[in-house]
Amino acid sequence: MSLARRVKAPAVLNIADLRRAAIRRLPRVVFDYVDGGADAELTLRANCAIYDQVLFRPRGAVASPRANLETTVLGQRLSLPFLLAPVGSTRLLYPKGEVEAARAAAAAGVGYILSTLAGTSLEEVKAASNGVCWYQVYLVGGREVASAAIERARKAGYTALVVTADTAISGLRERDYRNGIQQLLGVNPFGKLRYAWQVLSRPGWLMGYLADGGLMRFPNVMLPDGPMRYEAVAAALEQSVVSWADLKWIREIWKGPIVVKGILTAEDGERAVDAGAAAVVVSNHGGRQLDGVFPTLRALPEVLAAVRGRIDVLMDGGIRRGSDIVKALVLGARAVLVGRAYAWGLGAAGAAGVGRAIEILAADLNRTLRLLGCASLSELDPSMIELPVGFERGRRALAPGPGLAQGEDGEQPAVGALH
Repeated sequence: MSLARRVKAPAVLNIADLRRAAIRRLPRVVFDYVDGGADAELTLRANCAIYDQVLFRPRGAVASPRANLETTVLGQRLSLPFLLAPVGSTRLLYPKGEVEAARAAAAAGVGYILSTLAGTSLEEVKAASNGVCWYQVYLVGGREVASAAIERARKAGYTALVVTADTAISGLRERDYRNGIQQLLGVNPFGKLRYAWQVLSRPGWLMGYLADGGLMRFPNVMLPDGPMRYEAVAAALEQSVVSWADLKWIREIWKGPIVVKGILTAEDGERAVDAGAAAVVVSNHGGRQLDGVFPTLRALPEVLAAVRGRIDVLMDGGIRRGSDIVKALVLGARAVLVGRAYAWGLGAAGAAGVGRAIEILAADLNRTLRLLGCASLSELDPSMIELPVGFERGRRALAPGPGLAQGEDGEQPAVGALH
């Protein structure tokens, strides 16, 4: 059976099924690189669990043949209210993984965000997509190297720049260390022996990996001696921390919209607006950086209160179903970023797996809206959810989702049955 057929219904009905399919194809070290989080993985789990605590309050006796799922982000039209989040090293998941994902995103009308730490050049990825593409930037290699990549992104046709602000140092992802990721992806052949069983037990993946050139470098980080090597990433990130002062020179060389990713507090939301950001992403890096922080859905209202509608607010973290996306939109997000959900699909079956992930989320979105009694995203209303105790910090901040009307004097409608 082909990989494409393995991810079609009824074999794969939800994102959890894609995750299981990825486990079967990928070596443990590669799967856990995507699947794992930092330290005790408290935030990783909390990002998902928080959606279970937000309940719907649907409107009955409303007939709608199909919901309109279109939205706009930074003035760009999307067929669905989400983008594929920047995920580094997706070429490990599938040959030319970034190209596969970008192509699938364009086919579905969703946006794609390419990571600086991609194994494929930004020009090749953009050439494979006629859809919305943004470029996520780390300052690895220093200002001169980053500036060159930003200029390449402009010339290639990327329409927004995503600056990640939460990576002062890499989080401790314990699964990676236990699986020997440094040894397996390093250059010392003797260091690989202890962990080699992981890749030898997945011959299909291994054949594709070797045919794709083996251990990749990072062609979007061009150092004086060539593309940055894989083993140099951790040290390079620690030496390239983004500060608010950096936004000034980045704005000077990038004339398009800038999105600041990694915002969790009102204070940082305000600073992003003051720094000229066109949008922010409420994000805790998928639970892969500082463990024990707010799940992003809970942090969202506080950030919305701070920016007061002056810029677009997006969100990522823990999204596994279309109903999760709807809850984020009702709370006020313009759209969301989806990371692991599509990465598992990519690891399971390349572009076919990414397409299936998007298809699952789109069907969930349509079904959820219709069961809520909405014919479009613009009909979502804050009274359609009930929030648990614990959202008080942002409860006054609830902004309407895409296209929702504000109350008089800019006040937001009250949320139904709010504790």
